[in-house]
Amino acid sequence: MMGLFRSCGSLSRYAAGNGRALCVSARKLARPEPASAPSMTDIGTRRIFNEEHDMLREACRRFVEAEITPHHRQWEEDGMVSREVWEKAGANGFLNVCIPEENGGVGADFKSAMVVAEEVIQSGATGPFFSLHSDIIVPYLSKYGNDEQRKRFIPSMTAGKCITAIGMSEPGAGSDLQGLETNAVRDGDDYILNGSKTWISNGQLSDAVVVVAKTKKEARAAHALSLFVVERGMPGFERGKNLHKIGLKAQDTSELFFSDVRVPAANLIGEENKAFYYMMAELPQERLCVGVMAIAACEGLFEWTREYLDTRKAFGGPLSKMQLIRHRMAQMKTDIAVGRAFIDSCIERHNNNELDSATASMAKSWASELQNKVANECVQLHGGMGYMYDYKIGRAYVDARIQPIYAGTNEIMMDLVSRTIFN
Repeated sequence: MMGLFRSCGSLSRYAAGNGRALCVSARKLARPEPASAPSMTDIGTRRIFNEEHDMLREACRRFVEAEITPHHRQWEEDGMVSREVWEKAGANGFLNVCIPEENGGVGADFKSAMVVAEEVIQSGATGPFFSLHSDIIVPYLSKYGNDEQRKRFIPSMTAGKCITAIGMSEPGAGSDLQGLETNAVRDGDDYILNGSKTWISNGQLSDAVVVVAKTKKEARAAHALSLFVVERGMPGFERGKNLHKIGLKAQDTSELFFSDVRVPAANLIGEENKAFYYMMAELPQERLCVGVMAIAACEGLFEWTREYLDTRKAFGGPLSKMQLIRHRMAQMKTDIAVGRAFIDSCIERHNNNELDSATASMAKSWASELQNKVANECVQLHGGMGYMYDYKIGRAYVDARIQPIYAGTNEIMMDLVSRTIFN
């Protein structure tokens, strides 16, 4: 677990003292589940974690409070986060947390990576897509890249100096990989890459884009796709404008264009025409990450709303005294507690390499739908204030809407699950 201690090297700055939520009783007694704790976001809860995870969570929470929350509204105006916050996250060990140390990562477990993902999203910060970079993109290089690629790329990615994006979606192909048109043709020691991608997260900031391209014209996607690292500055690689979305205002999302881009064969990840199998192996982790962040967001939304209802007065007292509101909060907490139990089970199973694709699809679909349900309910309980963009509950409401869409639409998730029911 040396990597975990490395990631907690920032404790002298971000986790000094006892920590406001890490109480001694939680350490001495059996770890309570969030629904049994004073707050659903308390540190020291959840049986799947231990004290080392708590230290990491406390350090990450302090980092978010100091380096992300004060700047997030400005990043929303700018349409992207700063490069500086990426480098600070890297310096404090919050990137590539579960990438093995020998491959250039921090070397902790998958649970530790989810601690970081949860703390960022639970704060309401949707600009820094650290989890996309660390838990979805870099694993392709770590698992399927060669030693030269790992040495060349991953250390700078762990340091936050090389930001990544992944180019899958195209104007005519989102969840349907068979419809991809971006292609790469071998030419000596290079591949000539042509095509375009759209809705690419980290599209403006990215220094390295893992691009999915067809390398075998007439074959089906399962036997025709390859992965390439396209680097900033390669001639013929252009970025479109930063797309104007209804939510995730601080997240740069772009179109990418490739016109006769000469990509060295040394930038091919794994084997030619094997990308489909690599993606099928990695997509369950991507989908679980969406589910993990969805439930963490629900817990944050719940606590923001509880605080608001305790302080907002109407009809002679706080709204929290009204039976109807109390019952709606009770139902919301119950729903979140059920979701938390399922997601934590998935985290544990994936940490042990036991999570199957269908269960990951269930986690992504169910949790992201719950996030939208909870966000809608919390906006309603905030009344007119909830409709104001100045309130983070309103921003969280529009931010949640993308969750059932990306990483494979929830309709696709249900189709994948159905295949385990009917042959």
